[in-house]
Amino acid sequence: MSKNLTVVEYVINRLADLGIDRAFGVPGDYSFPIDDAIEFSSRMKWVVCANELNASYAADGYARRRGAALLTTTYAVGELSAVNGVMGAKAHRVPIFHVVGAPSTRIQRAGMITHHTLGDGVYGNFFDISAACCGVSAKITPDNVITEMERVIHEAFRLSQPAYIQIPEDYAVMPVQGIPVKGKRLPHVFRGKSNPIEVKAAVRAILARLKKAKRPIAMPSFQVKRYHAQPQLLSLLKRTGLPFTLTSMDKGVVDESHPNYLGLFAGKDSAPASAGKAALSADLILCVGEVLEEDFNVGSWSALLDPARKVILGPDYVKVGDQYFTSCMLPDVLATLARSAPRVKRAKHPAPKFLPMVGQPHDPISSAALYPRLQRFLREGDNLVVEGGSCMFPCASLLLPKGVSYEGQILWASIGWATPTTLGVALAEPKRRTIMVSGDGAHQLTANEIGVMGRYGINPILIVLNNGIYGVEDVLSERGHVYDDLAGWNYHTLPAAMGCRDWFCTRIETVGDLESALEEARNHRGACYLEVMIPETESQPLSKKTINRIYKTYAK
Repeated sequence: MSKNLTVVEYVINRLADLGIDRAFGVPGDYSFPIDDAIEFSSRMKWVVCANELNASYAADGYARRRGAALLTTTYAVGELSAVNGVMGAKAHRVPIFHVVGAPSTRIQRAGMITHHTLGDGVYGNFFDISAACCGVSAKITPDNVITEMERVIHEAFRLSQPAYIQIPEDYAVMPVQGIPVKGKRLPHVFRGKSNPIEVKAAVRAILARLKKAKRPIAMPSFQVKRYHAQPQLLSLLKRTGLPFTLTSMDKGVVDESHPNYLGLFAGKDSAPASAGKAALSADLILCVGEVLEEDFNVGSWSALLDPARKVILGPDYVKVGDQYFTSCMLPDVLATLARSAPRVKRAKHPAPKFLPMVGQPHDPISSAALYPRLQRFLREGDNLVVEGGSCMFPCASLLLPKGVSYEGQILWASIGWATPTTLGVALAEPKRRTIMVSGDGAHQLTANEIGVMGRYGINPILIVLNNGIYGVEDVLSERGHVYDDLAGWNYHTLPAAMGCRDWFCTRIETVGDLESALEEARNHRGACYLEVMIPETESQPLSKKTINRIYKTYAK
């Protein structure tokens, strides 16, 4: 028995073992023991966010770069406010440990009516809601905290999904029963063990298909990054010479300066178009991870991949034709395959290129002038965070310079995600410069997190595209709806209003303004806020045929 370590102290220490050094959240009375344990921990620092939803987004960003994150909220009103962000992390397979303080078991057993409840004396109402947003959940007690934390940690990383941990207020301050565990840091955490016989059979089946293929191609997915399989993937690409494409959802998995990279696969929106042709004409598509043929990810389903040509290396399984091989962890399969795969004959494909520069200094700013300059602005070591919305499509088409990472949320696509996520990414990797691109509509949802950025002294570059409307909504519907109009904020004045000091903030109306602002932002040691005045008229509706292909509202 450990007499000096309380339950919450153990939970915080066990998560700190993983290398998590920040806790994102909003304090609340039922979670005060958790809040205090974080405050007094020598291994963890508080990041008090503007609200719980923002905290969940920030934890998402931190976990994408660090491998895991800690989110803490109070019972009911706090945890339910975070639900959307946690569910988005589940969709994108991001491990977040959501630690929630609950009323004491004395209150619960007596059925007493207290605040943050429905007034019915029932205390299990919300557990199932929060647990459903995660891959694993636990109710912590003094005598199960050691075993439950090991189970929760293992399952969170095996599934690469969030975990929900509820701790009643009285149990939180009780001493731990049992012998504490000292854990390993990421990425050395045990994520599951392969069956060697299954791996051997799976690789044999993959090799049989690979040796027959005349036009093979690889398509790595974001799961390669989640399961820390990038070294094994790079070994495979080096040995085989396999050309590869990436979808929007998978940007950042492999450096786009890699000689085998063909470009973005997005159906009719592939960039360059030759990348799409290479994927669609391939007689073998090695899907390294599960490549999601989601509507926005593949050009509104404009070009789906032939299932018969796909070989899928999933997180813990392999599918070759109609054969499934189970208990095959992705890093193990890639490592085994890399030792024996043949070198392929590569067809000639044009290499992806930077967008051509357009626009003169005196010209009004436009998207056509913005994105080529943004592409050239990026430097090795930058993190690029891109909001869902109209800006995610041109950003996905950018050829990223060497060593630039990319984070987006194209699947869950919750607008407002990027601003708090930028906070989390910047705190996870303070030595890298984090650059955000967001539309003004999304930014209005979560802009209060700018004040939190100032409080914690991070130095991102926030690029906010101001066209006065929900631009992506106009693209996906008819023009002129009043619900697409936004309140007219003076965006570049927000950091000062929120107490941010030494920020470089400016409004950009011409191409010359943009060039000057980007140069100043690169040289400025502090944070930067660039409000770019994009014309509203750029947001033109898609054709009714294209819109119906996305939503399938009407019969053809």
